[in-house]
Amino acid sequence: MPIRAADQIIHKAAWLYYTHGLRQDEVAQRLEISRASVAMYLRRAREMGIVTITTSSELFSDDVLARELEDATGLTTVWIVPEDRQAMNPAAEMPVVAASVFLELINKGDRVGVAWGRTVYHIADVMPFADLRGVTVVQLCGNLGAPYSYRPDQCTTEIARRLNAEGINFYAPLVLSSERLAEELRGEPVIKEQLAAISDCELALYSVGGIEDDSHLVKCGALSAQDMHDMGEQGAVGVIAGQLIDHDGNWMDCAHNRRCISADLDSIRAIRKRMLVVQEDNKFAPLIAALKGGFASHLILTSSMARRVLDHWKQQGFGKIGSSKA
Repeated sequence: MPIRAADQIIHKAAWLYYTHGLRQDEVAQRLEISRASVAMYLRRAREMGIVTITTSSELFSDDVLARELEDATGLTTVWIVPEDRQAMNPAAEMPVVAASVFLELINKGDRVGVAWGRTVYHIADVMPFADLRGVTVVQLCGNLGAPYSYRPDQCTTEIARRLNAEGINFYAPLVLSSERLAEELRGEPVIKEQLAAISDCELALYSVGGIEDDSHLVKCGALSAQDMHDMGEQGAVGVIAGQLIDHDGNWMDCAHNRRCISADLDSIRAIRKRMLVVQEDNKFAPLIAALKGGFASHLILTSSMARRVLDHWKQQGFGKIGSSKA
């Protein structure tokens, strides 16, 4: 049942108190209400049965803008992190919402694919501990050098640890020094089997990267800033699982992508639940490309980004994701 407008503050109070662990006086300060009101709302939350993380996350999906974006794009579900005075800082809130949604989407025995980057790393860092033995968490792409933060193996291992699930890492670099070496490594039985099994995942978690000079691919040394600039000139717009995509979300036939050890993009599209989390304002163009390319079925973003996406989608006359017009 949709959340009524009158119940919004009850859900917000429950979310802050039970999920973030704030004291009642802190909740009162965040929501700019009295502590007595907080106590009353929490009592009503218990009576209504909305004190769990699962139900509290409905607060972020029950929104007119979310419904409009779903209708326009054909996405299965959109969760919107608000940016109003009663919301927490979206930068802190986004990973918590995403972790809660991620847990809701996992079923017993699922195989889950995980990519990398700052957003995914922060989601892993705040993910509640759960006992999901029988679930398998697999890395979607090869690994990066040890000095780099937010490595694929770190993200995969930490999420598996939080879920008490089995974790499977790629014991191969993300980018090889030559196309020939990358092709040979993809042909190795262990790597070949891991790559082939990615399309068997029931759920994938990732963000979409940008192509700025300080993007992850540049910071980790996979591409130089000049190389990235040149790829932008050739049509690159974003990055999915370490691979460059164009403005339509298509895999780019370039030297970098041919040297990558990563999931085939068609294998990622074949995953039924593709959870895309986008937080940064500068990810607009990559996000549009990812949506057009079919890399999301479930989307988490801020309210301002949701409005930008919806307005752009309508102005450009795009159809639903997967249709000939999208």
